[in-house]
Amino acid sequence: MDEKIAPQLEELTRALGDIEKSGIRAEFDKLLAFRVPPEVAKESILRKFGGKRKVLKVKDLSASLKNFEITGRILDLGEKALRPQEGGHEGPSRLYTGVLADETGSVMFSSWRELPGSVGDVINVRNAYTRLWQNRIRLSIGEQSLVSKVSDSSLPPLSELSESPAKKLIDIGAADFSVRTVACVLQLSHREVLVRGKQSKVISGVLADETGRLPFSAWVELPGIDIGSIIRIEGAQIRMFRGMPSINILSSTKVSSVGSEEAESLAFTFESAAKDPAPFKIEEIDSRDSMFDIAAAGNVVSVRPGSGIISRCPECSRVVQKSNCRAHGKVEGVRDMRIKAILDDGTGAMSVMFPRELAESIYGKTLEEAEQLMFSDISKDAVYEDLRRFLTGRYLAVRGNSSKGEYGISFVAESAWVPEDDLAVRVVELLHRLGQDEEDPGSEVSGGGISLA
Repeated sequence: MDEKIAPQLEELTRALGDIEKSGIRAEFDKLLAFRVPPEVAKESILRKFGGKRKVLKVKDLSASLKNFEITGRILDLGEKALRPQEGGHEGPSRLYTGVLADETGSVMFSSWRELPGSVGDVINVRNAYTRLWQNRIRLSIGEQSLVSKVSDSSLPPLSELSESPAKKLIDIGAADFSVRTVACVLQLSHREVLVRGKQSKVISGVLADETGRLPFSAWVELPGIDIGSIIRIEGAQIRMFRGMPSINILSSTKVSSVGSEEAESLAFTFESAAKDPAPFKIEEIDSRDSMFDIAAAGNVVSVRPGSGIISRCPECSRVVQKSNCRAHGKVEGVRDMRIKAILDDGTGAMSVMFPRELAESIYGKTLEEAEQLMFSDISKDAVYEDLRRFLTGRYLAVRGNSSKGEYGISFVAESAWVPEDDLAVRVVELLHRLGQDEEDPGSEVSGGGISLA
């Protein structure tokens, strides 16, 4: 009997661990005793003991995900032999790598086991996980993963998936590795960098469309391309830097100018894309792994410890604690000032970091003036406490870059200001959320606040 159910037992062991010790084997045998087919019994056990498993699309992938399910078509598949480690335990001798795609995008994968399919086939992977490899999201299929070939699938055919669909800038993320897009050039500069001991020219700048902006770099000449050009990019690579995607144009990338007739049909122009970005709701920022050059507004509900005057390592700029840098040991720190605040707009909250220039502007005191306050008060927390009193409750707008980590959204502000013209709009929105008609004669909105009759 064990020989007939060996495949099911093997899959259960890979997915759930030692099934003999955990009692899962006994549960499996009980189902067989009631004449439940082995395959059906296996699925029942997986549903009962496998825990909650998310079903994700490629566009939903981010770093460090575990125990999720994904279905995709194999676009590319390769195999490489691995050298056995000297003195180590015997492990897998082969690694299978390739590209998996669905209608939302494509992602590179690696598998420690042979897959039940080839290029063009659709596979379903359960108990998959992701990891970062060279700052890129990679789908990993491990020993505990369950992989099955899907015969009937609604996924687009191989020919359609092989041609990466044109993406809006806001939809480009960490899971993408080759993209096609149309955007206009907002910023462009040339510089020389040292690469492997040789001077190389690199073009860098910012692209924009109606949905957002992204930085780009080009290691090849872009003849005829300048600020204001609307261009089509095909086969560009996506590089991640500090959690932010960047479009990387290589020699294999096709770049062409968009003609005037086609440009008229686009949803953006250079003038519209170059306008200051409208504020995003924080809940929308929270729904994405990262966003480049965006704006948001909300109330400062907390000023976090670590705000005020700090010391930085002169070598790496890390914050120094008690004259000790984590990387360089005992150092003489360089004075700096920053503000770490929590901004809340009613839809969500995020941590915002204001560097020295912005901190001085918002606080109204320079670093030197803040140091005088600290020395006169004979307390290292004097500036922090003063910042709390001054900032808590204030309404601020910020512009910069956001990234999502283990502890939520982190927003690094590049500019900040106090909005002047939207008080009445915010009051009406608040009344609407509270269920009160903004035209209710029992309330009056004025520049000074809400006056209830």
